[in-house]
Order: sequence, then structure tokens, then C-alpha cells
Amino acid sequence: MSHVLGGGFSGSVHHLNIRVGCEAAWLMRVVDTMKRHGLSEGERERVWELWGEGVSVRELARRLGVRHEYVWRYLTSSGGVRPMPRRRSERCLSDGEREDISRGLARGDGFRAIGAAIGRSHSTVSREVSRNGGRERYRATVADAAAWERARRPKRSKLAGSSRLREVVEVKLELKWSPEQISGWLRRIYPDDPGMQVSHETIYLSLFVQSRGALRRELCAHLRGRRRMRRPRRGSAPEARGRMGDMVMISERPADAQDRAVPGHWEGDLLLGKRPTGIATLVERTSRYTQLVALPDGHKAEPVRLALA
Repeated sequence: MSHVLGGGFSGSVHHLNIRVGCEAAWLMRVVDTMKRHGLSEGERERVWELWGEGVSVRELARRLGVRHEYVWRYLTSSGGVRPMPRRRSERCLSDGEREDISRGLARGDGFRAIGAAIGRSHSTVSREVSRNGGRERYRATVADAAAWERARRPKRSKLAGSSRLREVVEVKLELKWSPEQISGWLRRIYPDDPGMQVSHETIYLSLFVQSRGALRRELCAHLRGRRRMRRPRRGSAPEARGRMGDMVMISERPADAQDRAVPGHWEGDLLLGKRPTGIATLVERTSRYTQLVALPDGHKAEPVRLALA
């Protein structure tokens, strides 16, 4: 017997099974995509390892076998800055100590006896038990998880805690000052006021890591590099612009030219004006005799060669 399904078509039970199977397959693909988007813990560690080596986002995604958009979103969420791993303070109770407290409570021991057994003050044990359900409801695992969650209180950055300092930094950034310039200027203007001084690294991190809640992300557009994410220095590709192939460095010139003892060695340089004009300078190293040659046709190799001929 045929009937109308909710999807708006008529079919048999066999058709219904096919539809359910297709929906199940689609759901599995969605779940798999969500997992890949989230990146596993191992994949995140690998992202930071390769990112620190200067690997590009696309190459990084290719090595991990994920879409580059996923890697890009993960990196931009932290501004390209690797989050500091969380560590338990030595002053806090460990999970083993909480297990000892739980066993002591089960035996009916007092807080002083439990504290002496684990090397903690009885008041520490009392507070621990009171904030986690009391003697009857205390569970070591639950108490440890709750303490770990309560500890998720990142320290506010200096810019987030001082509106006056933040306003000054934002004004200077809008004037296209670099964070290094702002930091140095603040030290000169407020030498006796540490509250009005901030390092350039703090400014960069406040821009790139938006979870700090200090500076607006839009201010990144005023940076000279206009970047919105920290790029690693180590392992990055060398800058190729402005470099000539097979260039001989000044440090490699012969000794007779270095000490100016032998005449006939010339040094050349370019003074660039409004493009494409410029001036070529030639200086004889021994006599310091100088020639200035106009370059009205540009400062590329051929016009310079013809002007000096």
C-alpha cells in the first residue's frame, strides 16, 4: 500500500528505507566534517609545530589532510600565537591528595588528621570539603574537575585593565604609529608612571589575540604590515625583493681597495628622486674625487650603463 511521506512524495516502504538510508549517510558526512573542522588534539599540536617552522597554511593543511580553511580559522582564533598550556599550581591540591581526602572522609577521620596525612593545613582540607558538597557528598574526581574549571580565569591584560592607557594606544595606532614607537613614547612621556607604560609585545598580542578583550581587531589595519596574525620568525623564507643575484658584498673587496692605498678603485651608488629620475654617484676611494651623473631615463641597469659610458 502506498502513502504520502512527509517529504512530499508517494512511495512504498522500500522507498522509505532508501530515504532513511540516504539521510543517515548525509548525517555521517556532516558529523565527520564537524570533527575535521574541530581538529583533534594531535592535529592542533602538529599545526603549531609546522607553523613554528614557517610552513604556509595551505602546505600545513595538505600535510594534515584537512581543508586549509579549518587550519586558517584555528590559527586566526588565537592570532597565530600558540596558547600557553595550562599547568596546575603546586599550591593547589592534586588529584591524588583529593583521593586521600575522600578516603579519609570515608574512614571518618577529622580534618586535622587528614591534613596531617597529606601535609596540608586542616583549614585547606575544610574549605575543600565544604565547597564540594560536604562530608557526605564529597567525591575526589568531581572536586578535581570543578577546581580545574574554576581555575580558568586568565589574568586581564594591562590594556584591558586601564581605559586611560588603552585610549592613548588606540589613538596612536590610528595615527599609524608602530607598537614599538608607542611603547618607547610612553616610557619617555610617563617615566615615573608604570601604569602608563606597556611593552610593544603586549600591544601586538592584544591586537592578534582577541580573547584578551583589549584592543579592537579593526586597529590591525593601521599596522604597517596590515597583518592580523602573528607570523613565526624561525624558518620563514628569506626576503627576495631588492636582492641581486651573484651580488658581491663590500666586505669581500680586495685589501688594496679596502685600505685606499692603491688609486683607481671606485665606489658607486644611486640617489633616487621622483621616479623614474635619479643620480648615480662615483667616488674614487684614494682621492675621494666624486662624479655625479644624472639619470633622466631611469635607474635600471641599461640606462645607468649608458649614462656612465
